[in-house]
Amino acid sequence: MKRLNKTAISLVVSCMGFGASAVWSADTLQDVLKERGLSQQDLLAAAKTYVPTGKRDEFVAFSSGGQSGQVIVYAIPSMRILKYIGVFTPEPWQGYGFDESSKKVLAGGKIDGKDITWGDTHHPAISETNGEYDGQFLFINDKANPRLAVIDLRDFETKQIVVNPVFKSEHGGAFVTSNTEYVMEAAQYAAPLENKKFYPLEEFNEKYRGGVTYWKFDRKEGRLDPSKSFSLELPPYSQDLSDLGKGASEGWSFTNSFCSERYVGGIEKGRPPYEAGCSAKDTDYLHVINWKKAAELVAAGKAKKINGHDVLMMETAIKEGVLFLIPEPKSPHGVDVTPDGKNIIVAGKLDTHVSVYSFEKIQAAIKAGKFESKDPYGIPVIAMKDAVATQVSLGLGPLHTQYDSKPCIAYTSLYVDSQVAKWNYCEGKVLDKLSVHYNIGHLMTMEGDSTKPAGKYLVAMNKLAIDRFVPVGPLHPQNHQLIDISGDKMQLLYDMPLPLGEPHYVVAIDAKKLKPAVRYKVGTDSRTDKPHTGATKAGEERIVKKGNKVEVFGTLIRSHITPETIEVEVGDEVTINLTNLERAQDETHGFTVSTYNVHASIEPGKTVAVKFKADKEGVYPYYCTEFCSALHLEMQGYLLVKPKGWKPTKTAGLAAQNYTEADYKATLKKVADTQAIIDSVVAYITSVNYKDFPEVVAMVEDAFDQLGKTKDIKAKHEAASAKKDWENANLWAEQVWQYQVKTADLGLRAKTFLEQNGAKKVK
Repeated sequence: MKRLNKTAISLVVSCMGFGASAVWSADTLQDVLKERGLSQQDLLAAAKTYVPTGKRDEFVAFSSGGQSGQVIVYAIPSMRILKYIGVFTPEPWQGYGFDESSKKVLAGGKIDGKDITWGDTHHPAISETNGEYDGQFLFINDKANPRLAVIDLRDFETKQIVVNPVFKSEHGGAFVTSNTEYVMEAAQYAAPLENKKFYPLEEFNEKYRGGVTYWKFDRKEGRLDPSKSFSLELPPYSQDLSDLGKGASEGWSFTNSFCSERYVGGIEKGRPPYEAGCSAKDTDYLHVINWKKAAELVAAGKAKKINGHDVLMMETAIKEGVLFLIPEPKSPHGVDVTPDGKNIIVAGKLDTHVSVYSFEKIQAAIKAGKFESKDPYGIPVIAMKDAVATQVSLGLGPLHTQYDSKPCIAYTSLYVDSQVAKWNYCEGKVLDKLSVHYNIGHLMTMEGDSTKPAGKYLVAMNKLAIDRFVPVGPLHPQNHQLIDISGDKMQLLYDMPLPLGEPHYVVAIDAKKLKPAVRYKVGTDSRTDKPHTGATKAGEERIVKKGNKVEVFGTLIRSHITPETIEVEVGDEVTINLTNLERAQDETHGFTVSTYNVHASIEPGKTVAVKFKADKEGVYPYYCTEFCSALHLEMQGYLLVKPKGWKPTKTAGLAAQNYTEADYKATLKKVADTQAIIDSVVAYITSVNYKDFPEVVAMVEDAFDQLGKTKDIKAKHEAASAKKDWENANLWAEQVWQYQVKTADLGLRAKTFLEQNGAKKVK
């Protein structure tokens, strides 16, 4: 095989990311333990979380990003952060909120016509089929501005934001029904349901209301359908977390509450504060709702239109036997249905007990009409003793409960004690406790919200980090701690600082259930999943000017942007459509224009548009923002914004480089040597069963696409050579080599993949 010259070798090696040879440490394991002051227990914990280089984690977690308005994706057990997903707020790396399609998604979250530039994401939920996580969609709510978002897990992009039409805040969302027919959210702080209606706090009991909303989900479209969604009016108690029935309790939902005292504070007027008045009673109310029957009533026309939205009023819900209340320990947070749907576990922050409600007992009381009273709004109240199977004292500040794969085993966070309690809800006894650091809020087990929890690990979502990490100023990261729950005793494995917002709650799914795409069909608008109007094929790039509107139809491929120059006049409205022509996995390009505050992330196959007004004359470089190839820095162009009526005063010229015939021949030799390498790689790939590996098939297709571009360019350098135009001959030949480098990059990646994944020789 011919050898590449030094320049060729260094650039091809650079494309492949090969570096200096590895240097192995001479330290023994015992030396490392001694030097770092580590124990055997430390080593065991490290081994349990370690995922070797090139290997993948077992679970993927989706964490709320709190005040960032985003979602954080990380892996378990390594606890490596994989991605931030822009949801309610812009996310620059993905171009979310900076390109036209994602701007439209964010515009769905406008309230009263105004942009909301922050969000408070709280409770993510994964779509379910028959009560099991199916890995297709993720839903998450915005507590501060009552909104709900849909994220498609085929590409981990936000596709829709809807604004709750009747709530002014919400906390209890998102929760899904067993087959994701509906996504549920519950109001938090009571307010008038009518938009822009003012009522003084003195009319709180009469005019303020809580509620729950059931958003209809169209799985085929992957969107919530507001026209088929509805809400249920509830009393002005502060509704909080919710859960939906499954198995035995299918068709029902459960929402707890606090401040059923309906206290409105007023410390500035000399009244005791909210925290005193909202926790004065020993109990609050668990709302028990037959959502399936409620949906039937709405379909039958028994709802009232408020703000153009169907609301089933309390009076109708009571009359039709849809809504019931049960006392629960005061200031509860979690309400969690067991995997079989037979029990609902409620934890009250100001009570040491968790209460295990029996769905069978609840139904028996309803059927018998056995109610101890009615609340001030006429809702039947089932006595706690007629609904609770058992109460178990776990510790101070119980909050939220999750489930193990082992029958009857539950885990509850203890906020005040800073502990996780492991207990048996069938036998009513505590099995183990583990201290965490510090003040745990929610906790999460693997697929712990589903009918088939996976067990193995638990994540404690601690509100305070205090002394756990290197100080970074008064604002500390929060601490997500990974806990091994596979044995009888829990073992703390890992501290993970989370530096984005307040990560409130997390859900985790078996990574094998996720089926994300690796590329789009060329020309796709990823936010609509439909063909983009600005999609452009190679060779069809163009600039269209109509009056003061300029529309660019361009393409991106390693290592150039077409067109390389865009000329407009001051005042023009400029739309730049860009299609990524790559097929290989992970060959993303970015795009920005200097000082115009636009950015796009254009993954393979995607088409994105950025739009701006060229309101200042000058020269503005644009470039690819994603390091995509050896000549990434050369992937550039210029936006030239000319004054109105500007005319050139001299013929433009470029400085000659004085290339010679010898330079041209050297480049031709480099091209020939590189082709020999490509031929050898192709010979290997075609000698094995590469077609059995979809990842490799895509890389091979992309490689031949790159190599196919050399035919026309070869004709150009040969034509220039015939004219003894050595500058253009050499540069066009150099462009052939650039395409060869890209081809070699892909080919060598494919060859390595095949070697590492057991490709077999074909006969």
